[in-house]
Amino acid sequence: MATRTIRKTPSAPARSRSVAAKGIEVPKPRALDLLRQMWEIRLFEERVYDLLGKNQIKGASHLYAGEEAVAVGAVSVLRDDDWITSAHRGHGHCLAKGAAVDRMFAELLGKQAGYCRGKGGSMHIADPETGNLGANAIVGAGSGIATGAALSMKLRGTDQVSVAFFGEGAMGQGLVYEVMNMAALWKLPVIYVCENNHYSEYTYFRETLAGELRDRPAAFGIPVAEVDGQDIRSVYLAAQELVRRARAGEGPGFLICDTYRYYGHHVGDINRGYYRSKEEEERWHTDRDPIKLMSAWLSEQKAIPASIFTAIEHKVGEEIAQGVEFALNTPYPDAREVYDNVYA
Repeated sequence: MATRTIRKTPSAPARSRSVAAKGIEVPKPRALDLLRQMWEIRLFEERVYDLLGKNQIKGASHLYAGEEAVAVGAVSVLRDDDWITSAHRGHGHCLAKGAAVDRMFAELLGKQAGYCRGKGGSMHIADPETGNLGANAIVGAGSGIATGAALSMKLRGTDQVSVAFFGEGAMGQGLVYEVMNMAALWKLPVIYVCENNHYSEYTYFRETLAGELRDRPAAFGIPVAEVDGQDIRSVYLAAQELVRRARAGEGPGFLICDTYRYYGHHVGDINRGYYRSKEEEERWHTDRDPIKLMSAWLSEQKAIPASIFTAIEHKVGEEIAQGVEFALNTPYPDAREVYDNVYA
């Protein structure tokens, strides 16, 4: 293998049009719930990693740990009847939109009680009942589905919105530009959330994307907000404004969140030293962890004692353990179901 130069990524966007979190007022009960949701995603992903290591989950999985503030911050400003689409790294989006941990684990384990009766697995979880049109293994594909959903909303005359989550690697896909053009022309109520975790698989994003990310949606006249994706309050505020615009009929928006995945591109990506350094990973874990940042803010601004944070983590941990137990003990689908719900 050829030797590669490991590039250092900044701990915050270099030229950010970020929405400062300073002064953002989040009610105490709401803030604690946002923290609980982030813990739910973090502990869910840690348990998925453990199950994969024990070969109890088959195949690959792309973990969302480290990016929790993006999913929770953006989804928290939506209504139950709003829609989202997700990507291959989609567990966090599903959970933030209301998916239950027991059925999530069941789907990953290929069990009948899973959201897709065990047929979707990690990259294809969908749950229309909670407004989740599905994760997608095709990079950027969810942007087209979310834009189609937004067209439906406009034609039906509702004030719903749709949100498409994807990584910065999707900005190399032509579909994304086609649907942004359509959304801008027809003023569709769709928000595109780009989770820039700096690496498209194993390649630093500035080696594959010319210019600035923000300039691409801006070329269509789409308003762009760029925020620190590790600060849930910044994500919350920016998403709230873009959703307000879309709901009022003012058209699409684009949210860039500077974030970082703690695990590899997939769970088998464990020797990451050839494309990013241990020092870089440690910096994001230590200084930029979204759960630590939110806990510190709550402790300082809301005078919440550490015992509350410990209690939240413990309660979520119990829910995760119960979800795993349920999934491990629920049956696999009958082999005769292999042709059910298959369309040609």
